[in-house]
Amino acid sequence: MKAFIRECIKANKEIYDYINQHLKPEDFDYEGNRGEGGDRSLNIDLYAESIFVKYLSSFGNIYSEESGFIATTNKNQINYTIVIDPLDGSDNFVSSLPYYGTSVALEFENEMQIGVVCNLINGRIYTRNEQNLLQTYDLDANIINDKILESGKAKIGLFERSYAYPQLCLDLSSQKFKYRSPGAVALSLACAKYYNFVLFAGNIREFDIKASLYICSDLYIYKSSKILLVAKNKDIFTQLKNLLNNNRL
Repeated sequence: MKAFIRECIKANKEIYDYINQHLKPEDFDYEGNRGEGGDRSLNIDLYAESIFVKYLSSFGNIYSEESGFIATTNKNQINYTIVIDPLDGSDNFVSSLPYYGTSVALEFENEMQIGVVCNLINGRIYTRNEQNLLQTYDLDANIINDKILESGKAKIGLFERSYAYPQLCLDLSSQKFKYRSPGAVALSLACAKYYNFVLFAGNIREFDIKASLYICSDLYIYKSSKILLVAKNKDIFTQLKNLLNNNRL
């Protein structure tokens, strides 16, 4: 499925170039309807979705956070489903906070095949293919060696939606855990290998986690109906999991 990853990279490059060279004031406006994921869709959300449909619809049916089900153009690919979040971190985008991206997951009969998450600020694209090979690309499809970043000594974790869980924030602080809450779940999870941990609390939607959880599937993972925890260090993972259990999460 090298072709699928190649087309994902092309789609992300086109979205990246549009955002940096052709953005219009109306892109920041809401379209008016609520998307499949429950949030109102920005015009930029729908534009990004249209780019992914252009490049990926021949690979399978698309299930998008914005428009829901979009049938494939290739009848031979009807058993494949592509789950996309065309703009992960839309609130950050509309607020000019530089932390947002895209997320694409390819499944065959409900089995994950490929995960692709792009950081639309630095152009890094994080992938895991059907052979479980992890690779990071730039927007020109060059492979990037980011092992040095993975082996760095992280000082913080990420806690998405921390604002909704004040008691958990206090408990993390009491145990000396430093964290940030950047606001783009798929991007945070896809990059979990860089951080001490990633926590995501609240309504867990497949658009947010399908691709990114597959990308970080070699790390320690705990998932309940209310919380998702990913960590690369077993001791940190165990300490945080116990803390979550004490909070009945």
